[in-house]
Amino acid sequence: MVVVISGPSGVGKTTIVKRLLERLGFLRLSVSATTRAPRPGEKNGVDYHFVSREEFEKMVNNKQMLEWTQVYGNYYGTPISEIENAQKDGKVLLLDIEIDGVEQLRSKGIKGVYIQIVPPSIEELRRRLQKRGTESREAVERRLKRAAEELAKRELFDFVVENDDLERAVNEVERIVREHIRRSRNA
Repeated sequence: MVVVISGPSGVGKTTIVKRLLERLGFLRLSVSATTRAPRPGEKNGVDYHFVSREEFEKMVNNKQMLEWTQVYGNYYGTPISEIENAQKDGKVLLLDIEIDGVEQLRSKGIKGVYIQIVPPSIEELRRRLQKRGTESREAVERRLKRAAEELAKRELFDFVVENDDLERAVNEVERIVREHIRRSRNA
C-alpha cells in the first residue's frame, strides 16, 4: 500500500509532504531518481538519487522502476527498491510524483490512496510560481499549461485537496491518510 501525492508545480506538495512526514511516523518518503542537476542544498540519496541519463535508461530497461516520466527534458522515477525497502522497514511509502507516474501506478493496479493537491485558481498558481523567482516567464507559462492538463485528470485520484490555506490542507491530507491506513489495516 502506498500514499500518492501529486499536483502541479508550485501548488505546495513538497511543504505538505514534509509536514506529513513530521506528523506521521509510519510514512517513509520515496526518494525519486532523476537526471536533472541538483539544486543548491539538495543531497544525493536524500532529496533525489541523481543519476545520468544512461543509468536511468538502464534502470527502465531492466524493469527497476515502479513508475517514471520525462518532464522539462529530465527523467524522474521511483525505483522499485523504494517500495521494497519501506515494506521491509514496516513503513507505508509516500510518493510525491508527477501525473504521468500516477497514471502508470493506476494502470499497474498499485493499491493505495491517491491525493491530488490543487491550487485555489490558476491565477494563484501563477502568483506562487512567479514569487519563487527561480524561473523565466516562459518557464512559468509552460508550468501553467502543464498544470491545466494535470488538473483535468482529477478522475485518477481518490481525493482532491485544495491548498488555499496550508495548515488546513495539511490537516485534511493527514486525516485522509490516517483514515485510509486505519481502514486498510482493518480490512
